[in-house]
Amino acid sequence: MTSRTSSPALPDKQFFKIGDVADLVGVKAHVLRYWESEFQGLRPLKTRGSHRMYRRTDVELLCLIRRLLYEEGYTIPGAKKRIKELGAEREKGALLDGQASREVTLRAELIQVRSELQGLLSALDRQPTAGEQSELKATATVTAVVPKTVLIQRRTP
Repeated sequence: MTSRTSSPALPDKQFFKIGDVADLVGVKAHVLRYWESEFQGLRPLKTRGSHRMYRRTDVELLCLIRRLLYEEGYTIPGAKKRIKELGAEREKGALLDGQASREVTLRAELIQVRSELQGLLSALDRQPTAGEQSELKATATVTAVVPKTVLIQRRTP
């Protein structure tokens, strides 16, 4: 099990597949594709096979969009306006504020914990081989003795 004292905001990669981004942001892939059509700043690269590859800044922007829409209750036009306001306040590429940064960090940690738990679960579900079964034989220690004879008293009515 790995230590969680160091908490990276995102996994140490430059580009992310749409499924990974959907897990990190916490929405379905079709929602990400819809947001691409609504938000101009969100333009993932596409491979020769038309697979979307999101940059780190795209993932950060998506987390901000999700927070604005789902947690703060903005409409899509309202979220566009707020992102423009934030863009004017901060230099390009630094749209992610403290709360959204913490959310990305926590989601990345939760995904890591989930994968570790799935690995442990599959190890527990796996049937032991014949060699492993001989090693798994349990030993018991007797801590109490049951007497051979028990005195039964009859009551007379």
